[in-house]
Amino acid sequence: MIDFTLILAAGVASGTVLLFAAVGEIFAERAGVLNLGVEGMMLFGAVAGFSVAAATGD
Repeated sequence: MIDFTLILAAGVASGTVLLFAAVGEIFAERAGVLNLGVEGMMLFGAVAGFSVAAATGD
């Protein structure tokens, strides 16, 4: 049987990334900057991080 705490921990771990993006966008909106590319920046950051990790062997 799947433990509820494991599901909750996985949800918190995966939701943290979205929370950081949402908070960053909220700060940008409060500053008066319209940013519609938050998801694209997250995707580009993930691809860049994977590429660097694969290239350096870490």
